[in-house]
Amino acid sequence: MAKNYFFGLRGSKLRAAQLWAVIMPAYLLFGYNQAVAGGLLGLPSWIATFPTIDTTNTTGAKNAQAARIQGTVVAMYTLGCFFGALSCIYLGDRLGRVRLIQLGCLVFVVGAILQAASYELGQLIVGRLVSGIGFGAVTATAPNWQSECAPASHRGAVVIMESLFISGGLAISAWLDLGFSFTTGSVAWRFPLAFPMVFALITTVTVGMLPESPRWLLKKGRVDDAREVLAALDGVELDSPQVQLDIDEISESLAVTGQGRFIDCFKNGELRLFNRTCLACAGQMFQQLTGINALAFYLSTIFHSYLGLNAVQSGIVAASVFTFQTVCSPIGVLTVDRLGRRKLMVISAIGMGSCMAIVAGTTSQGDNKAAEGVAGAMIFLFSMFFPVGFLGLTFLYASEISPLVVRVPITSLSTATAWIFNFMVAEVTPVGFATIGWRYFIVYAAINFFLIAPSVYFFFPETNGRHLEEVDQIFRDSKNIFDPVKVARQLPARALQVDDYSEEVKPGKVDHLES
Repeated sequence: MAKNYFFGLRGSKLRAAQLWAVIMPAYLLFGYNQAVAGGLLGLPSWIATFPTIDTTNTTGAKNAQAARIQGTVVAMYTLGCFFGALSCIYLGDRLGRVRLIQLGCLVFVVGAILQAASYELGQLIVGRLVSGIGFGAVTATAPNWQSECAPASHRGAVVIMESLFISGGLAISAWLDLGFSFTTGSVAWRFPLAFPMVFALITTVTVGMLPESPRWLLKKGRVDDAREVLAALDGVELDSPQVQLDIDEISESLAVTGQGRFIDCFKNGELRLFNRTCLACAGQMFQQLTGINALAFYLSTIFHSYLGLNAVQSGIVAASVFTFQTVCSPIGVLTVDRLGRRKLMVISAIGMGSCMAIVAGTTSQGDNKAAEGVAGAMIFLFSMFFPVGFLGLTFLYASEISPLVVRVPITSLSTATAWIFNFMVAEVTPVGFATIGWRYFIVYAAINFFLIAPSVYFFFPETNGRHLEEVDQIFRDSKNIFDPVKVARQLPARALQVDDYSEEVKPGKVDHLES
C-alpha cells in the first residue's frame, strides 16, 4: 500500500501542498529577513538600546564610524547565511532535503529569539549570525527539493514562485516595521525581529508531512521509497509505467555521472562540472550585484536622504515599493516557461541597468522636485525588472544545471556565493552612500550593462522545458565555455514528450529496474 503524504493528497494537489505549505512560508521568511533590520535603524528605542550604530544623531567621523559598524551588524545575518549554505556541502546528502530544511528552520528560531531578546549589541550580532546559519541551510536546500520533485514542463513556473513569496516577505516586513514605528518602547523593534519565527515553525511542521526528494532517495539506493514518492507526486499507481520510466531515467543519470565528490566541482572532465559550478555561482553573484540589496536594506534611508521625504513618508513609499515588487513577480512566473531563462535574465539586466543610471542622474540634481519624482519612479520600475529575471530564477537555474551526484555541493556553493556578495553589498552600501553619494548608483548600472547581460548571453545555456538529466547531455556535448549555449539551441528537447508519457507509452515498452 502506497504511503500517504499531507493528509492523503496525491498528484497535482500534493505538488501544490509542497508549494503553499512549505515553499511559501520559507520564502516569505527569506524576503522578510532581507528588509526587517533596515526599517528599524532609525527608531528611538533601537538607538537607545544600540547607540554604537546610531547614524541618525551623529555627524562627521563619528557618523562614518557608526555607519561602518551598522553595515557590519546588518550584514552579519548574511554572513551567517553564507556559512549555513556551505554547511550543506557536508550535511546535504547525509540528512536529505526534508530533515535539513527542518534543522535549518529550528536553528533560525534560536537566532530570532536571541535577536528579539537583545539588550546589547553583542547579543544582537550573535543572534543575527545564528539566524543566518539556519536560514542559509534552508536556502541551499529548498530549491533542490522543489526542483527535484517538480515536472520538467512546469518546473520553471513552480520554482520561480519563490520570487513572489520573497517579494511578499519584503512587503510584510516593510509594512510591519512601519506600523510598529508608531508604538513606543522596545516592542517597536522586538516584535518585528520575533515575528519571522512564525514562518520558520510553519515550515518545520509542514515539510515533515511531505515526501523526500525521489532523486535523493535513488542516490541512496532506496528504490522502493523513491517509487512511492514518484507515484504520489504523479498521482498514479506504484506499478505505473510512468513511475518506472522516471526511475530508469534518474538511475541512468546516476550511472553515467558516477558518485560525485565535492572536489569534483572544481574539475571539468566529461561533465564539465567546473563550468557548471561557475555558472551557478555567477548567476547568484549577479543577483546580488544588480543593486537590489543596496535598495532593500536601505530603501527608507534612500528616500529620506536623496528624495527629501520625512521618516513616515519614507517608510510608506518603501513599503509600497516592495508591495509593487510583489504585484510584478507573477510576470516571471507566467513567462519563465514561455520565454525561457536566458531571455528573462538579459531583459531584466538591461532594464535594471537603465533604472540605476536614471536614478543616478536624477538624484544628482539636488532639490529638483521633478528629478526626485523620476528617481522614485525608476526605483519602482527597478522593482518590476528584478523579480522577473533574478529573484527566484537564479536559484532555479543553479539547481537545473547541476548534475544529481554533485547537485548539493554546487547549489550550496552557489547559494553561499549569493550570501557572501549579499554580505559585501550590505557592508559597503552605507560607506558608499556616505562617500560617493549618488554616484554609487552608477556602479550598479555599469555592472548590469557590461557584466551581467553579456555574460548571460554568451555563457548561460537555456534549460527551459528539459529534464534535469537532459541538461547533463548539453554539457557532455560541449568542449569549451561558449559551447553550452550553442549545444542547447541544437539539442532537441524531450521533456514534454516524457511528461506526456502516461498518455503515449504503452506498459509493455518499459524495461523494469530491479530494486
